Amino acid sequence: MRRGERVFYVKDFIQTVPLHSPKKIFEELENLGFRGQNRARKAVSLAAYRHVKRLKLLHNKRIPRSEIPPRPNTILMGPTGCGKTYLIELLFGEIFKLPFVIIDMTKFTESGYVGDDVVNILVQLVYAANESIDIGECGIVVLDEFDKIAGTYSSARFAGQGTTKDVSGYGVQRELLKILEGTDIQIPLDFGFSSRGPRALISTRDISFFAVGAFSGIRSLFEKGGLGFLQKVEENFEGEETIAYKLSEEEADDVSRFHLFGFLPELIARFNRIVPFSPLDNETLREILFLKVEKYIKEFEEEGFKLHVEPMVAEFIIREARRRQTGARGLDVLMSKYLEEVAFEIFGKGDEGEVILRVASDKVSHIIKRRA
Repeated sequence: MRRGERVFYVKDFIQTVPLHSPKKIFEELENLGFRGQNRARKAVSLAAYRHVKRLKLLHNKRIPRSEIPPRPNTILMGPTGCGKTYLIELLFGEIFKLPFVIIDMTKFTESGYVGDDVVNILVQLVYAANESIDIGECGIVVLDEFDKIAGTYSSARFAGQGTTKDVSGYGVQRELLKILEGTDIQIPLDFGFSSRGPRALISTRDISFFAVGAFSGIRSLFEKGGLGFLQKVEENFEGEETIAYKLSEEEADDVSRFHLFGFLPELIARFNRIVPFSPLDNETLREILFLKVEKYIKEFEEEGFKLHVEPMVAEFIIREARRRQTGARGLDVLMSKYLEEVAFEIFGKGDEGEVILRVASDKVSHIIKRRA
């Protein structure tokens, strides 16, 4: 494909991407089943809007990159199961339908060590764009478990004993820094994972990055005399005033507290938003669980059975999910577990009846009532 044809192709693609207002994006997430995290949802909805608006200014209005706002690179901080990655999946998989990848950062190492190469993040993004480099350059990269590449964590985990993996953690960060800077990166032309063979260039100047992690233990680093922007980030977990924290130039230059956690200051400076997610409260977990129960009810109806879940079951599952600290992710796991045995027994037989899920003797059990 010639250069002129490539430009036309990308322009046509970007024209098909909807540009909803941040408020409409927020509401559409609700319609798709996302519950809670209102402050964080507003911040990420705005980041998604800015990403799409930026692409339209570049490709449809042909405004020079130097005259438009920078990419909305964002750090999402919060406990497991609070909706961080689910929010991204709904935004770019359902609403905007832009190519995106969720990358498990725990498997990456510095070039020359055993493990996956950071450059392959971009290869996977191109795969998600149906092997189109030009469309991939408009996509989203989610760096999941981002906190696990912190130097302090890596050295504690590997301890340099009998391994060729990058034991400092900083090597991965340096490799990642090259991608986040916004430059041209060489990737295999055949989109394989071999370092040999022809190469192609992909620009990261318009790819937005979301770094996602629990950042367990980060609060303890800033409780005692904590100053600077990280203390403000921590306050957002309990405050009601701010939905996100924007780094000033001065604060971006002084990221010593993230360095204490094991991050290169220049890497954190590539992100211009830090969005805190809170643990989900009981009411939000209950809403999410009811949405999941509705799907199971429909599944059982297809098999000829009416599923009735007693209220005490919902409370039991919510307590168990909170005890395990699995958040919303644990709700579906538990619900599936408690319905597994009865589904195995009745599905596919052509029978009809009712299934009652209840709590008895401090455990979840079921009753099957078949029609004669």
